[in-house]
Amino acid sequence: MQFSDEDIYEAVKNYIPQISEYVNSHGGGIELLGVKDGTVYIKLIGTCGGCSMSLMTTKMVVQRKLRELISPTLNVVNVDGTPENKMPEDVYAPKIKEDDRVEEKKDGIINSIKNKIGL
Repeated sequence: MQFSDEDIYEAVKNYIPQISEYVNSHGGGIELLGVKDGTVYIKLIGTCGGCSMSLMTTKMVVQRKLRELISPTLNVVNVDGTPENKMPEDVYAPKIKEDDRVEEKKDGIINSIKNKIGL
């Protein structure tokens, strides 16, 4: 069965909180950026964003679980600034309201506190 990018995006958006449990336990988070042709583009944030194990987390945690829950053919790419993990400009991604960026706000607050206490 073929799914539209919008269908996949909505399904992933609904499962992100469940999948994020592992990443959250390590002080990180997952931001859903968009979907194109069965590839889900995410951004690992918080401590997971710069972790050397981010590829393993993307493939063995996020991709594996999304394949179980949605479709065994899904691919997941962590958009991390490297050329091979670049997100295409024409991905499906609805406008995100400011209130939906809770993880970014949380990460920003935590970093602000760390800076104030010298960590």
